[in-house]
Amino acid sequence: MQQEVVLAMLAKEPSQGYQLRARLNDALGPLGEALNAGQIYVVLGRLEKAGLIGLDGDATTRDRERKAYVLTSLGQERVGEWLAEVSWPKPDLAEFHMKLIAAAQAGLADPIGIVDAQRRELLRRLRDAQRAEMDEPDGSDAALLLEGIVLRLQADLRWLEACEANWTTRRRKS
Repeated sequence: MQQEVVLAMLAKEPSQGYQLRARLNDALGPLGEALNAGQIYVVLGRLEKAGLIGLDGDATTRDRERKAYVLTSLGQERVGEWLAEVSWPKPDLAEFHMKLIAAAQAGLADPIGIVDAQRRELLRRLRDAQRAEMDEPDGSDAALLLEGIVLRLQADLRWLEACEANWTTRRRKS
């Protein structure tokens, strides 16, 4: 699990580990079932050591026994940097989906703006791959690889269109 996903989920409100796990399960549906529950606590420990999160100072004594975590200013800064990153296809679809959900739920960024930034980057990479593919002789190993890259980028662009349509519909219903 990527640490930034947990940070973004904490941007909405202080949470305990089990609450974060439940929110991840809700956001990922059946894919969330594959997450190891202990993984959340490992990530929380690393984030706390790095100074990106701390214990919620407003928690009651009983709540503090369960460790409710809150973002530090350094953690908020890292979430902002992560939301601004455009590094396709490094983030897998589930991670990108979580970025959209976390950004929307915490009011950190407009999901459609994040989709637009990803689309611009994908279109740039698609143009580069198509140019490189045209420069290769037909049937070469490099041409085959470049064709695979072009097809992947085209599929990812279609998925981004579906993401934008979904978030546009959500916005209209709000």
